[in-house]
Amino acid sequence: MPIATVNPATGETLKTFEALTPEEVERRLATAEAAYRKHRLTSFADRGKLMERAADLLEADIDDVARTMTLEMGKPLKAARAEAAKCVKAMRWYAAHAESLLADEKPEARDVEDSGAVRAVVRYRPIGPVLAVMPWNFPLWQVVRFAAPALMAGNVGLLKHASNVPQTALYLEELFRRAGYFEGCFQTLLIGSGAVEGVLRDPRVAAATLTGSEPAGRAVASVAGDEVKKTVLELGGSDPYLVLPSADVEKAAATAVTARVQNNGQSCIAAKRFIVHADVHDAFRDRFVAGMRELTVGDPMSEDTDVGPLSSEQGRKDLEALVDDAVAKGATVLCGGGRPERLDGGWFYTPTVLAGITEDMRIHREEAFGPVATLYRVDSLDEAVALANDTPFGLSSNVWTRDEDDIARCVRDIQAGGVFVNGMTASHPGLPFGGAKRSGYGRELAEEGIREFCNVTTVWYGA
Repeated sequence: MPIATVNPATGETLKTFEALTPEEVERRLATAEAAYRKHRLTSFADRGKLMERAADLLEADIDDVARTMTLEMGKPLKAARAEAAKCVKAMRWYAAHAESLLADEKPEARDVEDSGAVRAVVRYRPIGPVLAVMPWNFPLWQVVRFAAPALMAGNVGLLKHASNVPQTALYLEELFRRAGYFEGCFQTLLIGSGAVEGVLRDPRVAAATLTGSEPAGRAVASVAGDEVKKTVLELGGSDPYLVLPSADVEKAAATAVTARVQNNGQSCIAAKRFIVHADVHDAFRDRFVAGMRELTVGDPMSEDTDVGPLSSEQGRKDLEALVDDAVAKGATVLCGGGRPERLDGGWFYTPTVLAGITEDMRIHREEAFGPVATLYRVDSLDEAVALANDTPFGLSSNVWTRDEDDIARCVRDIQAGGVFVNGMTASHPGLPFGGAKRSGYGRELAEEGIREFCNVTTVWYGA
């Protein structure tokens, strides 16, 4: 895949970039190692000042960087601004909290005495350059939620971004440079996917984090495993959205529309499978379908647009194949189901709701990465939970109910990294984020995220 900015609203190639040569990659790896040797010795106070400076610069750049994101991957401009603002928030959160999150810990006195020590502490130390392989769908946020904790921990970052968002990737490198970080603390590697293995195998690279597809995660995890290097993976999701008898159906349906089409439906944590109890099914269905029909599909640069184009022509073809397979096998199209006739040239797809889903349909098992929802009718909580878990993925989930017993059952039994009760899934710097099953392993954000790439060191003192 060429490294290029291609406007998904028009299909026009706007700018192309040459991949780094092996010699240039080597120079950047050497620079990263040198930067790490210096950055790891800085104080939390100094790191916090740098991160706050980066946040200030990004805040000043919000309008420009939002337009770049929209131009490169098609998210509505208002969503792009919100993404940039969220990054500012995360930077400031880690600048304020990193020192306390990584403070030395003292084991229980009885355990210290039993170990034969006079005293002992547990210390969190940085590990070195970390390779981040990042996707296009949240081209700023996915990177910052890795970079902010990694840099505050004393590590340095090497970014291999998706090939269709090169300008956003280069902006991030420049942002941290402008903030005053040592040269090499955060670098963008404009390389193809075929060059990732060589970088990951380099002994100067300590670990890797990847957000992306399951095949990409398998590839990175395989190489990292062979090299015995730590990885964090956040992969696909086919998140269930349960609506149970005591739910506020009107609010659940309105939220469901946003939960499904956020980021043009191209979000791992977007709700995709809507599992609704028979007692409230018809009322939810009517409101949900009406809400999906009312969405404005169009130019993502327009403030009035709710849903922009998919990021690529192939992405739309993949989505169409899932829908066509379902319809051919008996699914009912309640709304949408194709390309909007009035929008030519771009990779648009109409918000769609499918009902009558059966196990032999691909969309029952595979992630639909676009504004397509599947609607299921169930007769019991047992059936709802079983259907929620009937997927290889386990990123997040949503449960709508006022019944405390139902909530307890769902929290206990749904196989996912998150259960959001009476609300849609969202990430926040203070809450750990990650998945189960084939949605990956490890956690980002919060205390768990900053500690993922630390050497947890036991310091034992004898007499």
